[in-house]
Amino acid sequence: MNNGQDRPFTRGGVETLRVDRLPPPDAAAQAHSQRLETAIHREIDEQGGSISFARFMELALYAPGLGYYSAGAQKFGSAGDFITAPEISALFGRCLARQFAQVLRALGGGDILEVGAGTGRLAADVLSELAAVDCLPGRYYILETSADLRERQRRMLDEHATSWLDLVHWLDALPVDGFHGVVAANEVLDAMPVHRFRRTADDIGELRVGWEDGHFEWRVQQPGNHLVTERVTAIEQQSRRKLPDGFESEINLAADAWIHSVADTLAAGVVFIIDYGYSRAEYYLPERSGGTLMCHYRHRVHSDALVLVGLQDITSHVDFTTVAEAAVAAGLDVAGYTTQGYFLLASGITELAATVSSTELEQLKIAQQIKRLTLPGEMGEIFKVIALGKAFDVSLDGFSLRDLRGKL
Repeated sequence: MNNGQDRPFTRGGVETLRVDRLPPPDAAAQAHSQRLETAIHREIDEQGGSISFARFMELALYAPGLGYYSAGAQKFGSAGDFITAPEISALFGRCLARQFAQVLRALGGGDILEVGAGTGRLAADVLSELAAVDCLPGRYYILETSADLRERQRRMLDEHATSWLDLVHWLDALPVDGFHGVVAANEVLDAMPVHRFRRTADDIGELRVGWEDGHFEWRVQQPGNHLVTERVTAIEQQSRRKLPDGFESEINLAADAWIHSVADTLAAGVVFIIDYGYSRAEYYLPERSGGTLMCHYRHRVHSDALVLVGLQDITSHVDFTTVAEAAVAAGLDVAGYTTQGYFLLASGITELAATVSSTELEQLKIAQQIKRLTLPGEMGEIFKVIALGKAFDVSLDGFSLRDLRGKL
């Protein structure tokens, strides 16, 4: 198990630490967390004693000036709480760029829209590689609502992609309809607020959040949103079995709305979603009875989302079957689905690595990076790539080794 001492933790892992083994926050961080706790506690009181976990997660991550992604603390990389694929190796972005280039060429040109660009590392690597293969987009849009992250992205691009900085434009919302090109969302859906539920022998309850004796606590109540009950019922009907008594998991209703919004924006092109998750049949297996909720704090991972409010990332794995169903309902085609490992190998990661001029020590480092990105025991299998197309009928190179659409 990675304990944060040997290397930064990559999101998507499954082993967790006990909360009492996490490093304590300093006084300033604790004061920040208490301010957010007070704001959430106030809303709980205003709502009659509890709020949905989706609302709690939304406030914990995105409350203006206080939420984890809205405040100014370092999130990504070795100085933050977790590390994502673009920070592991530039080869990740270069592979995506090769796939994006195929789409742009098939369309006769177009733009790129990256949703939630993190540090800006992926944008820098993609632009650099697209320039190298003579396939730069007309514009590279970044949808980012955090002013702090926008500034970090700008500095990253200024340092590593200065020649193409004039192509980059930041957005507060999805562009109006008529977008042609590529939409990229790397580790975006996992951070969307989710509802939690518990299946009992004769009922479906919602796991909501209340306040008692100075701390947040789980409360099982009747679902406040009828869609939670409908979704769980549909899961059971599809699998032709009732979930076990006491089974707990997550429902991501926000992803449906997001996919429909992206579909409305896209006139022609492909949406690439890269995230950790499962097909529905794997997601709601009886042995996964505790759900997939994960929290990341200083390169440690644990499952208690009700502590360290505003100081830790909160995520859940993605149900890619739901993503595919929402896409089809929104008028998109599911153009490919595979593991990150197969996608990167099909996109030429090993061939690209061979073009990097380096010392023997650097070659060893690159080999380790490729292993982390592609091996099943690392990020290669738990992370998936799904492509959703509109007015685009070209077979995508990234899914040529193995296409798992049949498992959705």
